[in-house]
Formats: sequence, C-alpha cells, structure tokens
Amino acid sequence: MKKNNKLKSFDEHLEEEYGKKGTKSREVYEAGFEVFKLGAMLQELRTKEGLTQEELAAKCGTTKSYISRIENNASDIRLSTIMRIFRDGFGKKIRLSVN
Repeated sequence: MKKNNKLKSFDEHLEEEYGKKGTKSREVYEAGFEVFKLGAMLQELRTKEGLTQEELAAKCGTTKSYISRIENNASDIRLSTIMRIFRDGFGKKIRLSVN
C-alpha cells in the first residue's frame, strides 16, 4: 500500500471539505468561522485585560452567560451588544468591512 505524502494547502483542504468558494456549504463554513473568530478575539482580549466573564459583563451591562455564549461560538449575537461590549468593556471600537 503506497501512502500519499503530498501536503495540501489550507485552501485545498477547505475546498475538499466544504467545497469551492461561493458554494452554499463553503459559505456556511466561512460564516461559522467568522463567529468563532469573534468569540476567540473577545476571550483573548478579556484574558489579556485580566477580566473574568462576570467582570466584563458588569462593565458593559450584560450577563456572564451572554459573554460565555459569545466566547463559545453563539451565532445569534446582536451587533449593537457586541459593539457595546468592546466599547464599554475595553474602550475599543469595532470596524466592519464588506468584501
């Protein structure tokens, strides 16, 4: 049995697993990945600032469970709440882009 040792690029892997860019399955994957990145950024910044979920929630007028949901990949997040969390919790602004 011969083993294929050809390494694939990340884009090749995504295409193989989720389809070409523009296909429905790839769009679903990419949308989910964006939500994941937002949660990861929030958790990284919160940790860097030395805040617990509870402390961050208190600073920006939400609940610990809401912060946890965002950090753990919740997809039903209000943009206004995300903006308030970054503004009131960290003194940061969110910039959006459309590609």
